[in-house]
Amino acid sequence: MNDAAAKREAGGAVALETETTGVPGGVPGTNADVVIVGAGSAGIAAARRLLANGLSVVVLEARSRIGGRTLTRRFRGHPLDLGAHWLHAGPINPLVRLGRERREPLRRAPVEGHVFVRGRPGSRAQGAALDRAFAMADRAMTQAAKGREDQPAAKALPPMGPQGRRVAAIHGLVSGRPLGEVSLHDFPSMEYADNLFIAGGLGAYVERLARGLPVRLGTAVHAIDWSGQGVRVESSAGTLHGRAAIVTAPMAVLQREAIRFVPALPDACREAIHGFTEGVYEHVVLHWPGSPFRGADRLASLTGGRREPPGLLTCIDDTPFHFFELDQPGAAGFDRRDPHAPFRFAREVLAEHFGHRAIRDLTVMHATAWRHDPWSRASWAVVPPGLHPIRDMLKAPVGERIWFAGEALSRAQWGTAGGAWEEGERAAAEVLGQLAPRNGASGSRAGG
Repeated sequence: MNDAAAKREAGGAVALETETTGVPGGVPGTNADVVIVGAGSAGIAAARRLLANGLSVVVLEARSRIGGRTLTRRFRGHPLDLGAHWLHAGPINPLVRLGRERREPLRRAPVEGHVFVRGRPGSRAQGAALDRAFAMADRAMTQAAKGREDQPAAKALPPMGPQGRRVAAIHGLVSGRPLGEVSLHDFPSMEYADNLFIAGGLGAYVERLARGLPVRLGTAVHAIDWSGQGVRVESSAGTLHGRAAIVTAPMAVLQREAIRFVPALPDACREAIHGFTEGVYEHVVLHWPGSPFRGADRLASLTGGRREPPGLLTCIDDTPFHFFELDQPGAAGFDRRDPHAPFRFAREVLAEHFGHRAIRDLTVMHATAWRHDPWSRASWAVVPPGLHPIRDMLKAPVGERIWFAGEALSRAQWGTAGGAWEEGERAAAEVLGQLAPRNGASGSRAGG
């Protein structure tokens, strides 16, 4: 149960107090064997693999920074992730394996969490009841997914008594949409076990992995012409030519046709892209030295109030910082309001549970908004009921010249930086199988 309560972290805009960090980058040319669109986890992974195997690469990134939906920023001198924060499924996560090889400062996420009932610590029996409800739900959905017919994940939930609403809310948070809008066949692919964190932030770690790569920042791709033998990529910095392209732009961005393909993509490919829905997972960053929570990086479940936040990550890195999570319905409720509405909401809910005196030293630092970021448009991609094959459909190359990669294509690690990295490496391996290194070039290994 506890691992599930913060399956994915994502963030984006509206800061009250932040400090920015520098972004490294190389100086790419105008032609390369492979043009990579996007310098997030998938693009970085693909570039490293291709360069290490002798192909020339140029990475085009629309933002003025590297990392995509991984982003670490400093608040009062402490690094916090506004994008991906958890390293999920350690045994299969390539970023965990690479981090251990590099001796990065990884630490295991605690399994135990907090349960509060009307502002007071819950009993051991109350915590156990919630754990049992999550176990019942997971068993029921996993068993139901073995059936041939897909259905909304919500339909597979068993009767769970008073804990049922809580279970559905948390699973809706970590899925990016309410369970009635999530494919049951896709849901069990999520991996919760053996989660880790990394000191200094996951975004900073991904940025380190991009050092030395030929990345052109502030370069938006407008069109990819694959009518000839290679690809011609039209961007805000001019035209680039390559033998192949790897597109790692989020599905929600591709759905808005931010990149035009000439000729148009095959019908099956376009239908798969437009089959996804936008997953929303936002959080409000709190600084709360007097909070009632003890123990680093623990998830808290607040129950018994009129309003129960679907997720709360407490004492991040053993500091007074906390993430107050917003699910898709909750975040959508702020879309037509002023930018500070999420701040007020977080304070109101915590005051309802703990009292106004308890939050006197609470400061709201930031509210994320990946759903409004023009280069994200969502926290991750969600598969609706009946469309679970679309992740695999997009893995097929287009004309042996265009490959898609990113978290949306990962079956076991969707919605995560590890899943994006996995898919970037997969696409790069397939490109390597298609293109031989030019003139026997050995290439150079990027990254430190």
